[in-house]
Amino acid sequence: MTIKNSKALLICCIITGLFFGPAILFADQNQGRKEISLYGGKSGTILFPHHTHQKSVTDCQVCHLSFAQKEGALEAAKKSEALKKKYVMNKICLKCHRALKKAGEKSGPTSCKKCHTK
Repeated sequence: MTIKNSKALLICCIITGLFFGPAILFADQNQGRKEISLYGGKSGTILFPHHTHQKSVTDCQVCHLSFAQKEGALEAAKKSEALKKKYVMNKICLKCHRALKKAGEKSGPTSCKKCHTK
């Protein structure tokens, strides 16, 4: 390899590192909390294992299509009536858990009391 080719390769590596280095270094920092405490109404609080779901549901939009990816967004959407109170639980959580269970795969709880704790 000539000196000219070595310099070009070094420049390419530096440019690639500048663009992709921060994404690689900080990729895990944008995962939100490990566990999230959600308001569950009269039935009690829900301790939602966020990181566990991120490992099995790799597309965040599966859940976050209905509400933003920021702290408090679910409750804010419910308060503004942009989202019905039990929509996420009935149409996203339980639907997914029941489909996994029916397919014979490991799933989350399929009844209310398994998630809601008083």
